[in-house]
Amino acid sequence: MKISLITVCYNAASTLGDTINSVLSQDYDNLEYIVIDGGSTDGTKSLLETHKNRITKWISEPDKGIYDAMNKGLKLVTGDIVGMINADDFYVDNSILSKVAAAFADKEVDAIFGDLVFVDPQNISKVVRKYSSSGWRPEKFAKGFMPAHPTFFTRKKFYDQFGLFKTDYRIAADYELLIRFLYVQRLRYKYLPLTMVKMRKGGVSSNGIKSNIILNNEIIRACRENGISTNQLKVYAKYFRKLFELRLWH
Repeated sequence: MKISLITVCYNAASTLGDTINSVLSQDYDNLEYIVIDGGSTDGTKSLLETHKNRITKWISEPDKGIYDAMNKGLKLVTGDIVGMINADDFYVDNSILSKVAAAFADKEVDAIFGDLVFVDPQNISKVVRKYSSSGWRPEKFAKGFMPAHPTFFTRKKFYDQFGLFKTDYRIAADYELLIRFLYVQRLRYKYLPLTMVKMRKGGVSSNGIKSNIILNNEIIRACRENGISTNQLKVYAKYFRKLFELRLWH
């Protein structure tokens, strides 16, 4: 069973090394790793060049945004199982892909996801929030909740059947795609009760009030486009739950 991983990046030289190393140190050998760079000017390409013998394929060219870049990667993958790991993220240890493969050995499993933690960008050993997917169910899309996307893996055939990311979304195309796969198409999913990914706090979907407004408006749009009834009150209520996810760990 081949697992394909996609990393998209732009001017990410300061963090991409952690991502690459966490992928290339996995103890699962049947791995395809594809990196899509948006034409970086900060040394990202030099970093990719140093790993060219172990990265299956990488391209560096202008794109139309993060979801266009992800779609480029999805069109290149040849594996049975596909996952994404962004340039601010890295796997918590070298056994994650082996555990993913073990889950997909069950032919009844169409998709899997687990938990992630947010870490301080200046001190990546310091966890500032946990994102647990443990209690998630498809009906929670209406309330603004989705499984942690960097932990989401599914079979490649479903991207072929049900489509890629919608590039007219600015922030929430991953939310819309997960609705399409897990709610509309009812893929059979399995939750893995483990922390899979560390994510540096401060990504595009959590970068200030303006981004949050765009995100929540797109969540409502994604729900409505896929037949889920929701409203702003339901979606914004999720922030009360997030208060309980914040933790100061040492």
